[in-house]
Amino acid sequence: MSMNFLINAAIPSPLYFSQQLNTTNRKPIRAPLRCSTNNGEVNDLSTIPSQIELGAQDNTGVSKEEFRSSSIEREMKNNDIWRLFKEAQRNILYLNKQRLDAVEELNKTNREKQLLLEKIEQLEVEKQAGLGKGMINSGEASNLRKLVFDYKVSVADLFADILPEGDADLLAELRRFGSGSKKNGFHIIHICTEMDPLVSIGSLASYVTGLSGSWEQWELGIPGNKETTLKIVLKHLRFHGSMYACMNLDGVQGLREIKVECYSYFNGQLHANKIWIGVVSGIGVTFIQPLHYSSFFNRESVYGYSDDFERFTYFSRASLDYIVKSRKQPDVLHIHNWETAIVGPLFWDIFVKQGLEGTRILLSCHNLNSLCLEHPDKLALCGLDPARLHRPDRLQDNTKTHLVNILKGGVVYSNKVVIVSSMHSKSRIIRSLSHGLESTLAIHQDKLLVAPCGFDSSTWDPSNDKFLTENYCAEDMKGKTVCKVTLQQQLGLSKDASTIVVGCIFSDVSEVFLENLKAVVRGANVRGIQFVFTGTNKLPSASRALVSFQEELKDGIVIFVDSYDDALLHLIFSGSDIILCHSFHDPVLQVALKALKYGAAPIAVTSSDIEFRHFAEFDHESTRFSRFISSTFGNISLSQALEEIKNNPLSWKRKIKDAMLQDFSWDADCNDIHISAYTAIKNL
Repeated sequence: MSMNFLINAAIPSPLYFSQQLNTTNRKPIRAPLRCSTNNGEVNDLSTIPSQIELGAQDNTGVSKEEFRSSSIEREMKNNDIWRLFKEAQRNILYLNKQRLDAVEELNKTNREKQLLLEKIEQLEVEKQAGLGKGMINSGEASNLRKLVFDYKVSVADLFADILPEGDADLLAELRRFGSGSKKNGFHIIHICTEMDPLVSIGSLASYVTGLSGSWEQWELGIPGNKETTLKIVLKHLRFHGSMYACMNLDGVQGLREIKVECYSYFNGQLHANKIWIGVVSGIGVTFIQPLHYSSFFNRESVYGYSDDFERFTYFSRASLDYIVKSRKQPDVLHIHNWETAIVGPLFWDIFVKQGLEGTRILLSCHNLNSLCLEHPDKLALCGLDPARLHRPDRLQDNTKTHLVNILKGGVVYSNKVVIVSSMHSKSRIIRSLSHGLESTLAIHQDKLLVAPCGFDSSTWDPSNDKFLTENYCAEDMKGKTVCKVTLQQQLGLSKDASTIVVGCIFSDVSEVFLENLKAVVRGANVRGIQFVFTGTNKLPSASRALVSFQEELKDGIVIFVDSYDDALLHLIFSGSDIILCHSFHDPVLQVALKALKYGAAPIAVTSSDIEFRHFAEFDHESTRFSRFISSTFGNISLSQALEEIKNNPLSWKRKIKDAMLQDFSWDADCNDIHISAYTAIKNL
C-alpha cells in the first residue's frame, strides 16, 4: 500500500473513497460514444440500434468484429472517463468538507482558549479577593494568558483530563504548562500490551507501572479488553492501549466516552474507534474502542492466538493514528516486545512527517525468544511496503529468510533498545541469549542498554508494610523478630525466634524446579530448620508434587501453604531468615529483590543462575544488582548460609543490614538507565 493512501486518520481520505469505488459492484455507465468515419463524419454510436444487420464489411471497409471491438473499447474508455469525473466530484466535496471541519476545529480551539482564559481570570479574582488560597496573582495570570494565546495546539488536548477536577488540580497543571515543563521535561508515550493492575500477564505489567511511578510527565499505551482499546492518561502519566476481556476494569473510576472522531487504518480501509477516559489509582486512563475489529480484543486471554500479529498490528497502528489525531508531540515513543515493535517501521516510514519530526523510538525487550515471524505480505495490512522491508538490513529474518521478524524490525528501527535483565550483561546477551538475533544485536550494539528489574517499594517496604505485626528497618530489626514469631504461631510451628526459618516462594512446581530444589537442599544440615513453602497463586498439584520433597527434609520441619494469601506472603518475607527463590532474575515475582528488602538472604535454586552468577562480579557491563548478588549471596549455598548464621551471627547480621540498605526498586538503577536512554534520544 502506498504511503499516499495513509493521510490523517480522523476523516476518510479521498483516495480511500476512490478505492472503495473501485472495489464495489457498479453497473457500467453508458455514456454517449462518438467515432469519426473515413470521410470525417461523426457517428453517434449511442443512437445505433441494439440489433443492426451488417454484412461482413460495412461501407467504411471495417469488419463487423473490428467494429464491435472498437465500439466496446471506446465505450470502456468513456466509462472510465465518466467514473474519474464522478470521483473528482467526490474528492472536491471531500476537500470542501475538510475545509469546513478545519474551520470548525479552529472555532472550537478559540472557544477552548476563551474558556481557559475565563478560568484564569476567575482564579486571579479569587486571589485578589482573598477567597482562594494558593490562587494566582496578576503577573502569573498575564503570563498564562500569553501562553494560551500563543500555543499552537488545541488546549483541550492538554487539559481535557484535568478540567473536570477541582481548581487546585487545574492550577497545578496550568503552572506546569506555564513553567515550560512540557517543553523542557521528557514527554514519553508508552505503547504496550500490559499494565498492572489492569492486565498483568508477565513482567511487562509491573515494569510499565513501576517505571511510571518515577516520572511526572509520562504517557503510556496498552491493548485492553471487552471490545475496547485502552489508552491511559494520568495527571502525570498517560497510556495508549487496547482492552481485553480479561482486563480488570473495576478499578477504573469515572469512565466516560469523549466525543472525538478517531479513525485508524487497517487492511486497506479506515476504521472508526471510540475514545473513553477514566482514572485508575490516580492515573488518568483513555480507552480506544475499535468498532469494526472489536473481536480482536474481546477474548479471554491476551496472547496465544493465530491472529496475534493482526491484533497487535491493528493496535499499534491505531495508537499512532490517535497520537497524530490528538496532535501530541512526544519526545519518545516507548514500545515493548514484538507486540508493539511494528511501531518502529510504521513511525519512520509513515508517521514521522505527520507532526512527529521531533519524536524518537525506544524499544524494551523482556523476552528475546518471542520474535513473531510472519509472511512479508502481511505488512501491507497496516500500510507498510513489504518489498521495502523484506531485506536483510531491515525485517528479514536472519534464519528463515522468506519471513519477516517483527522484533528484529523493532531493534533496527528504534533509536535505543533496552533489554530487561537483572543478571546478564550486554555482551553475554548478544553472544548467548539472542535467539537468532545475534548478528542484528551486534550491528546495533551501540544503542543497546541492559536494565534490571525492580519492585514496588511503596508496597514492599518493612518499615511501613500494613500487613506486618510490627514494622522494622535496617537500623532497628526488633520488628523482624516479632514477625517471625507471628509467622510461626500462624502456621502452627513452635514459637522460637532463634530457630532459622527458610521460606520458599514459587509460581509453579515443575520437575525441573523440584530437582533444582533438591540439589540446593541436599547436603545441608537442616535439622531443626523450619521450612515454609507457598505459591503466588493456588496450585492444586503443588502439595502432591512437594510430598516427595519431604524425604529430602526429613530432619526439618516443613509447612506447605497451598492457598495464596497476600498478607501471609508479606509475613513469610518478614519472618524468614533465608528465602529460596526460583531465580535471581525474576521479573514477575521479584522474590530475590523483596527478600533483600525484608532482611532475608535470597538463595537461587535455578542451575543457570549458579552457572552465570560467578561472572557478574568481573563484568563491568553487568547491573549493580548482579554485581551485589555475586559478591554476597550469589556464591553461597543453602548449607553455607545456614553454617554462617549459626557460626558467624555478627558477620551475617552486617551482611543482611547492608542488603536492606540497598535500593533495587524501580526508582533506582532501572529508572536511572531509562533516564540516560531518554536523554540520549532527546539529544539526537
